[in-house]
Amino acid sequence: MGQRGRPTAQIVLSDLERETLQRWARRPKSAQALALRCRIVLAAADGLTNQQIATDLACNPVTVGKWRTRFAEKRLDGPIDEPRPGQPRKITDDLVERVIVTTLETTPPDGATQWSTQSLAARVGLNQTAVSRVWRTFGLKPHLVDVFKVSTDPQFVDKVRDIVGLYVNPPDAAIVVCVDEKTQVQALDRTAPVLPMIPNVPARQSYTYVRHGTSDLYAALDGRRAR
Repeated sequence: MGQRGRPTAQIVLSDLERETLQRWARRPKSAQALALRCRIVLAAADGLTNQQIATDLACNPVTVGKWRTRFAEKRLDGPIDEPRPGQPRKITDDLVERVIVTTLETTPPDGATQWSTQSLAARVGLNQTAVSRVWRTFGLKPHLVDVFKVSTDPQFVDKVRDIVGLYVNPPDAAIVVCVDEKTQVQALDRTAPVLPMIPNVPARQSYTYVRHGTSDLYAALDGRRAR
C-alpha cells in the first residue's frame, strides 16, 4: 500500500523495457531528470517500496509514487515529459540540420568567401536571428579562419634556433633589423587544401602560399652605429 492507504502500482518489466530504462538511466547530466525517473522505475520493478527508493535515490517519496504510477499507466512513455502548453516550436530538427549542412558543405553565393547570417537565412528560409542561434549552439564561426604552418625543411628547427637566437642575443655593438615587403594586393593560392569548418573549430588554411602577382613597396635602410 502507498501513502494514505492508496495501492502501490506494481511494476513488471519486459526485457525490452528493462534494457531501454537502463540505457536511459545512464544519460549525461543534461538529461538527469529522465535518468532519475528511469532509476525509480527500475527500483520499483525490483520490489522496493516508495520509501526505500526515495531514501536510496535521495528524492521525495511523492516523486517516486508519481513516476511509478506514470510508468504503470503509460509504460515507456511515462518517464518522458509531456508536451508543455505554449507556442509550438517553429524551427524543426530538419531546418537545424539544413542550416548546419549548408554551412559546412556548400559554397556561398556570388563568389563570397564565407556564409553570412543574411545569405544563409535567404538560402534556407529562416531569419538571421535563427541562423545565428544555430551557429552559436553548434559552435560554427564562418567568419573565423585559423592559419597553420607545416615545414618540410629537415633543418627547420636549427634555422629557427639560429634566427631567434640572433634576436635574443645579438652580437656586441650591433643591431638586428628585420626587413620585409609592404604588400598591396596579392593573388594567392594556398600550398595545402583548406580544412573546412566543423562545429567548434574554424576553417583552417596553410600559412604558406603561392603568389601569382603582387605590388610591393620596399624600403632601404642605412644602419649606422649610434654614438
